[in-house]
Amino acid sequence: MSYRKTILGASCSLCVYSLRALLAFSLCCFISGYSERDRAHDLLSKYPLIDGHNDIALQLRKLHNNQLSKINLTHLNNVATDISRLRAGHVQTQMFAVYVMCQAQQKDAVRLTLEQIDVVRRMCTEYPDFELVTSSQEVKDSMMRHKIGCLISIEGGHSIDSSLPALRMFYQLGVRAMSLTHSCNTPWAESSSKIYNDFIRHNNSLTTYGKAVVDEMNRLGMIVDLSHTSWDTASAVLSHTKAPVIFSHSSSYEICNNSRNVPKWLLLELKKNRGLIMVNFYRPFVSCKTEATVSHLADHFDHIKSVIGVKSIGIGGDFDGGDSFPEGLEDVSKYPVIIQELLKRKWKEEELADVLRNNFLRVFEEVEMVRDQLSWKKPSEEAIPLEEVANPCRLVLKPPFIKQLLPNQSPPLRAEGRLNLLYLALVLLFSLPALTD
Repeated sequence: MSYRKTILGASCSLCVYSLRALLAFSLCCFISGYSERDRAHDLLSKYPLIDGHNDIALQLRKLHNNQLSKINLTHLNNVATDISRLRAGHVQTQMFAVYVMCQAQQKDAVRLTLEQIDVVRRMCTEYPDFELVTSSQEVKDSMMRHKIGCLISIEGGHSIDSSLPALRMFYQLGVRAMSLTHSCNTPWAESSSKIYNDFIRHNNSLTTYGKAVVDEMNRLGMIVDLSHTSWDTASAVLSHTKAPVIFSHSSSYEICNNSRNVPKWLLLELKKNRGLIMVNFYRPFVSCKTEATVSHLADHFDHIKSVIGVKSIGIGGDFDGGDSFPEGLEDVSKYPVIIQELLKRKWKEEELADVLRNNFLRVFEEVEMVRDQLSWKKPSEEAIPLEEVANPCRLVLKPPFIKQLLPNQSPPLRAEGRLNLLYLALVLLFSLPALTD
């Protein structure tokens, strides 16, 4: 009997111990989970995000024809971006993309780009939560004023219609970055996409005029963006530019072998340039499988960190530029989720501070430093050769053509010409009665 009691007591003790252990483990998991979420929000409050790419302006055109008077940007349905969710996601500065379709190339791309700049400028001046910023110092100042800074970026070099004066005028309107291509080649740079067959070249991914575009962007202090360019074009730019560049919304090719992503060899060139890759959240670039998770996205951060270190990493969510994102990262309010995942992976606070904002500020400041060093240079007057543009809609200004008398043409020929005109006039005059009968 005592033996049974002993066995029973031991069993009960084991059960109680197991229950306590399970309870302690569950409590630790709960506390740990809460701590990581809390740490993520605290970290973002201290180092609020500068995001490299957002396409809400495109959605405003598609869904609302840019009629801001008919919507409320504080709470906006059917999109991934509005002011309330930017605040919830701790977004302090957003690079808003000014994008027009590739079909507008050689047509009305410049006009459409101006209209998209207009809607971003209006958006960022009509709503008090926003503030238009055009320098690294203004980004810092907007944070002190608890504003959401608005940076403007042109997405696709076709927007300038191969015109450096157009590029300069866009800078005057507040544009501070431009990607050299989108899904189409330009006459001077090559896209990573093969959708369009225009301006296909061989062994000339960045032409002489393309280098002039990069030079002028360096002189202006406009950030060169290599997202959407071919790897050859990106490599050529990295060899030519005087200032750091960015990939505003690209991820790692080794994790997902999409041509829009950046391979290891190109990441290493980017590090030498002191540039930045801002990791894209769009599902086809995060995972080459049918589904993407927060863990898949974090793998991109881990891989890039292992190749070139945290000083070359930023975030470019690409929200409203695509329709499919990892589960749990559906809109701009969800940025704390990826920070929480990286904290779980033992990323340090100072590393995440760099990724969230310090790295981008450093690149922006260095671009401005190069601009200041090039202040002695005059605006470039380089013009693209007409045969490279091959645009029938492009007007070529020439003096009016006036037929003149050849040096060896005799005065009698002049008189003969006058007689011919007189004869024609008489024929027309005598023909009038016949026409009225």
